[in-house]
Amino acid sequence: MAEQQQTNGAPLLSVQDLSVTYSSRAGVVPAVRKVSFSLDKGESLGLVGESGCGKSTLAFAVMNYLGRSGSISGGQVLFKGRELAAMPSEELRLLRGGEMAMVYQDPMSCLNPVMTIGRQLMEVPLLHQGVDYEQARQQALDILAEVALPDPPAVLERYPHQLSGGQQQRVLIGMSLMSNPELLVMDEPTTGLDVTIEAAILEMVAELRKSHHMALLFISHNLGTVMRVCDRIGVMYCGELVEEGEIGEVFQNTRHPYTRGLLGCLPSLDTGKHGTSLMPIPGQMPAHPGQTEGCVFALRCNEVREPDCTAAPIPTLPVPGSGTHQVRCIRSEELPDWKRTRPANGGTAEEAESGEPLLEIVALEKSYLPSGGLVPWRARGEPVRALNGVSLTVYKGQTLAIVGESGCGKSTLAKVLTGLEEATEGSVKLNGIELAGTAVENRPQEVKKSLQMVFQNPDGTLNPSHTVGFAIGRSLRRLASGSTGPIRQAVQGLLRTVNLPAQFSRRLPRQLSGGQIQRVAIARALAGSPQLVVADEPVSSLDVSVQAAIINLLLEIQAEQGTTMLFISHDLAVVRYLADRVAVMYLGKIMECGKVEDVFEPPYHPYTEALLSSAPVVDTKQRRRIILEGDLPSPTDLPKGCPFYSRCPRKLGDVCADTPPPEHDVGGGHRIACHIPLETLREVEPVFVSGAK
Repeated sequence: MAEQQQTNGAPLLSVQDLSVTYSSRAGVVPAVRKVSFSLDKGESLGLVGESGCGKSTLAFAVMNYLGRSGSISGGQVLFKGRELAAMPSEELRLLRGGEMAMVYQDPMSCLNPVMTIGRQLMEVPLLHQGVDYEQARQQALDILAEVALPDPPAVLERYPHQLSGGQQQRVLIGMSLMSNPELLVMDEPTTGLDVTIEAAILEMVAELRKSHHMALLFISHNLGTVMRVCDRIGVMYCGELVEEGEIGEVFQNTRHPYTRGLLGCLPSLDTGKHGTSLMPIPGQMPAHPGQTEGCVFALRCNEVREPDCTAAPIPTLPVPGSGTHQVRCIRSEELPDWKRTRPANGGTAEEAESGEPLLEIVALEKSYLPSGGLVPWRARGEPVRALNGVSLTVYKGQTLAIVGESGCGKSTLAKVLTGLEEATEGSVKLNGIELAGTAVENRPQEVKKSLQMVFQNPDGTLNPSHTVGFAIGRSLRRLASGSTGPIRQAVQGLLRTVNLPAQFSRRLPRQLSGGQIQRVAIARALAGSPQLVVADEPVSSLDVSVQAAIINLLLEIQAEQGTTMLFISHDLAVVRYLADRVAVMYLGKIMECGKVEDVFEPPYHPYTEALLSSAPVVDTKQRRRIILEGDLPSPTDLPKGCPFYSRCPRKLGDVCADTPPPEHDVGGGHRIACHIPLETLREVEPVFVSGAK
């Protein structure tokens, strides 16, 4: 009775002046500083900010799970009015698996690889509810059905590695819901997933939150993702909550310079590089924010006023005329109203259309034989067709973007172009030289210089034992001749090209940030003054500010050196901004191709339409929701007709299943491979329509 009286009138979760520190060899490091917020049942709060801002630390503090080096140094976390730090460990353990649950970023690291999915799901009711085996199994079947996994009995018998990334994440979400928690904490639950799978999971999370009437604390670096699932948003910087409120109020009346900076870094689906510029936040987050006396954002803020902003701690103030909107900035009322208007880069889309073919790809095929394990010659089964008749043209000085889900063949295409793989059939010509069947080691030196690649994970392509200068210098020596003196000068010149200081040549990769490492990878690719750079997801894992800086860098290099780019990405907003032309791939085939402004407006291929609907962008326009059901078909058993038939919401019937689709010529180089008549596709309503969210 006493406990019930204690919780009456209190929010479900209350975080009050919370501070968290970590102990390290360098001393005590502050990670979260005096953060306060609350959540009631049914409410949802999204936390956003750059890497290292304290989002995940705050989530673990809410669960009171900070490990040996972390500790709550001030404030408190109250769940139903009770302080978590004061709970006995056994009671806290039962609470975490019962009334509170957490979904982590990487499902594969959270699922036991040697236990079946069924066994892992059944542990929750067996341990926390005391039910018998049959009841636990039935609950596991029910929860798999609730998270929309097909054939639940079969999924129960599988191991984690036998499921796709999206299926693993659904299992993890289902596991967290097994005990019907009142609070669900999700830490980057969709990072690394395709936009279509991400959209389906976010839609599912929103529905489950309403049906279970639970509170949701959702952590993400993607503001568009938070906008799709949360009612409120909190912006964190250097361990502080600098702005918080209803999501519509924060986006439409942004008051903190850091929030404005984050939004200014984001490309949109409305316009490209010729109509607007991205504005990265200058500088980097301080390594030791605890040493800052005043505003933690002062060193990067264009609106800073000394000594008012730097002499004393900044209080959290309510925004006049709003409900729950509050901001940690003493100049918030002085700042002018802000809109997402940015200066143009210059040039026009028409100028980008002119150009001669540099790379011509015709009917390109690439098949892989199934692995035979330790005995390769015993491989059995049908070959995997990764590329299935790809035809594309890349024009000099332009950027062609390739988009599509994981497994569609984007990276395989990049490997064939760069000679890391050899084509099975078809033609690839660079300046008229045939490359399709020639491995990179057998290509002429001039071709190697002309075609370079920037990989998705630069950490994996830089030797951790060698300095940055050695890595770039090695590429220079391999691609260009010169003595030690000119090589050293050339290394420093390339570092200046990518806006890095010359002294970085003496640093090791581990001494650089993610954005700096990506700049080094770009500098190395430019060592031979290539005509064509193949960039495979070069900004996918970067914070939005670093991403904007890298995109601007690529555009500067392209403008100054006339470099042509083949840009591979799953981020449609980045593609819309950066590319001149875009090709949409599905299961090794090009479904649609054309100028980027044409492909992103009706008529769409149904697959392009679904991708645009799924894109997690910050936009207050209404959008039509198109959730694709199921996963990609197996590349070892390709459909006879349209490869998109099994998931297409607009399929016509047997003709789509049995007959390869014809290619419509929309005009201006815009092509769509689809059985639906072009006149019907022209009548499709745009994905985004005017109106408030």
